[in-house]
Amino acid sequence: MANADAAFGLRPERYVSGAPYNGSANLYYIPSTDTYAVYIGQLVKPAGSADSDGIMSVTGNVSTGDAVLGPVVGVKAVTQESTKYREADTERYVWVADDPNLMHAVQDDAASTLAATNVGNSADLTGFTSGSTTTGYSSTEISTAAVSDTGDGTQDVVIVGLSQTPDNTIGDNANWLVRLNNHFFVDGQGGA
Repeated sequence: MANADAAFGLRPERYVSGAPYNGSANLYYIPSTDTYAVYIGQLVKPAGSADSDGIMSVTGNVSTGDAVLGPVVGVKAVTQESTKYREADTERYVWVADDPNLMHAVQDDAASTLAATNVGNSADLTGFTSGSTTTGYSSTEISTAAVSDTGDGTQDVVIVGLSQTPDNTIGDNANWLVRLNNHFFVDGQGGA
């Protein structure tokens, strides 16, 4: 059976140690001056400031090579009518799975087919700032055109293996387990 083409961004799955993801996340702030919508599963990075309570501000304006915090796993509701995602130009708080030891599931873009031999390779992501206003999920995927076995550490992720979930097989639109290469909380990073 073919894999479903249903991008969801990055979804925390487990820790490098093998422990399952327990749902832990930290709260971050996105000011109304930020012009980027932020979806569930979208990567965010520090924006260089904080709210009046000192909660770090973040932005979804991410591109390849940026030091990121991790994917958004929830958006704090303001009213019953609040969207599941953070609309552009609105003040919202988001929960981010920001542990650098997390591994995440992410779909490949099917531009070419990844194989078992791509495990251990590095790759860039695509669709950083796009998502669905219907589902609220990010459109971020592995760029299969940007997979390399000779990465220099600036690529976005390392492919760790196939996500071991039902109805997921190696082939187009497979969900792969990845680890973030450029994490804000890893030694040598810092500054926004």
